[in-house]
Amino acid sequence: MTLANSGDSRDSRRDLVAVNPVFVDEPVQLPRNSLPSGGLSPDVAYQIVHDELMLDGNARLNLATFVTTWMEPTAERLMAECFDKNMIDKDEYPRTAALEERCVRMLAQLWHAPDPSTAVGCSTTGSSEACMLAGLAMKRRWQHRTGGSGRPNIVMGANVQICWEKFANYWEVEARVVPMEGDRFHLTAEAAVRYCDENTIGVVAVLGSTFDGSYEPVAEICQALDEHHPHVPVHVDGASGAMIAPFCDPDLEWDFRLERVCSVNTSGHKYGLVYPGVGWVVWRDKASLPDDLVFHVNYLGGDMPTFALNFSRPGAQVVAQYFTFLRLGFDGFQRVQRYCRDVATGLSDRIADTGPFRLLTRGDQLPVFAFTLADDVTEYSVFDVSAHLREAGWLVPAYTFPADRTDLSVLRVVVRNGMTHDLADLLVDDLRRVVERLGRQEKPLRGKESSAFSHGT
Repeated sequence: MTLANSGDSRDSRRDLVAVNPVFVDEPVQLPRNSLPSGGLSPDVAYQIVHDELMLDGNARLNLATFVTTWMEPTAERLMAECFDKNMIDKDEYPRTAALEERCVRMLAQLWHAPDPSTAVGCSTTGSSEACMLAGLAMKRRWQHRTGGSGRPNIVMGANVQICWEKFANYWEVEARVVPMEGDRFHLTAEAAVRYCDENTIGVVAVLGSTFDGSYEPVAEICQALDEHHPHVPVHVDGASGAMIAPFCDPDLEWDFRLERVCSVNTSGHKYGLVYPGVGWVVWRDKASLPDDLVFHVNYLGGDMPTFALNFSRPGAQVVAQYFTFLRLGFDGFQRVQRYCRDVATGLSDRIADTGPFRLLTRGDQLPVFAFTLADDVTEYSVFDVSAHLREAGWLVPAYTFPADRTDLSVLRVVVRNGMTHDLADLLVDDLRRVVERLGRQEKPLRGKESSAFSHGT
């Protein structure tokens, strides 16, 4: 420990953490960026960390993130009981491994796999890892089909999550990114076909764009590929939408009902209603996941295939996912997701009625919508609106769209479980006050810098 020194300069004090004298017998300062020489009682260490974290935003009021910010106390208790379980130790924790298999089968059935009882899939740390695995499977199938001659490429819209560009970079696949154009903010069948060739390992169709919440037309993309590129499979990135569409849009064909869909991923920690981090990837059948990518381990005399990038990772989130499936069932998930959509569409309609805003989407696909300022609003920007809402506790991201539409700056609202109509009313009230205040100023408070925004985080 370092004793307090009244002669310390301001800069040196920034490198120290001052402990509240209520918690210790004498004034104490701790180094902020190096290990202290001695330890603290757990209560004092807790209070120091707790106090600093008070400066974080309120997670429940974070309308930027897709990640689950509330679970029931019983789920939290169950997770705490499993914090010490390593998901990779399937022989030491065979029941946790069994719960993972059950979750895979449940998702396979939900997504209409040809034979859910023998579904191939696994849990991951999130959709980013799940997408990497799906992309690897597509590349390996391409290698088997072509002998690896030529340069592989993958086709996707500019609205994809950054993990797909990482996949292309890390595994030396050409990323053919279809840019946004005009009012087209995601991939279309026509554009997908135009970018494919004999070395295309697959097309990524996003069921729920993080930019505006819209679904890409998966069925149309599959039909177009049937006609022009029958060798090209489709992976559906359903990080959010794969846990929305089955409950809110049951007649929409986007999943394994379409024969060209080879794999689907989702984030259990998004609309799967589990704390981060857990994701899932499921392949339509065993042929869709080349066996030479799968490692086989033996536990309790049985075969346990494993295919993942991470080795050690927590089992608590997998257990929590199974709990949530049991707790809610299909009807419960449907109630939650439909309520989220109802809140989103009602909120977007009210925001559109406030005057200075124009909706890009209204939350009737994902319960997510984007809106921008009307063309005649010049006194302030969406970044000003975002900054002022933060003063009231609301975290509403403002950002520009990607290449070819960087002229478009928007605000986005993600409605998750726990965002109620009452909270939506409070948001609208605060938004109206912000608009009134900004309308009285002569110049924008801020330039066109983006507030913190991460696709799908």
